[in-house]
Amino acid sequence: MNITDLSPCFCTNDVAACRDFYTRYFSADAIFDCGWYVSLRIGADGPTLQFMQPQEGMPVFAGTGVMLNFKVDDVDAEHARLVEAGLKVAMPLEDHPWGDRGFSVTDPIGNSVYLFSDREPADEFKQYYLA
Repeated sequence: MNITDLSPCFCTNDVAACRDFYTRYFSADAIFDCGWYVSLRIGADGPTLQFMQPQEGMPVFAGTGVMLNFKVDDVDAEHARLVEAGLKVAMPLEDHPWGDRGFSVTDPIGNSVYLFSDREPADEFKQYYLA
């Protein structure tokens, strides 16, 4: 099997709110939008996220247990930008011994959106890096 992309799709009754959140705060571009289904690209060549109105028999995403991790060049600048834009920070900006500096916000359907930049891991975590 040769998988060339991974693009999560969330079934939600709040498609428009999700589209607006990611386009406003993460400069996402809608690359397909028919109202009940939207595909968003984060950055010029970045990953995509999809949100769709549930069709008959489909479950609605419950809004817990998912964390979307966005690696960025300057996490401090992103933190300042998002706080200034009015987003509430769910997890504070801090250094983590496993090798990143990050914080999180929450999207309209409950996904934790974690933004981080790499840092040198503490000695006790270096052994866990396999590649």
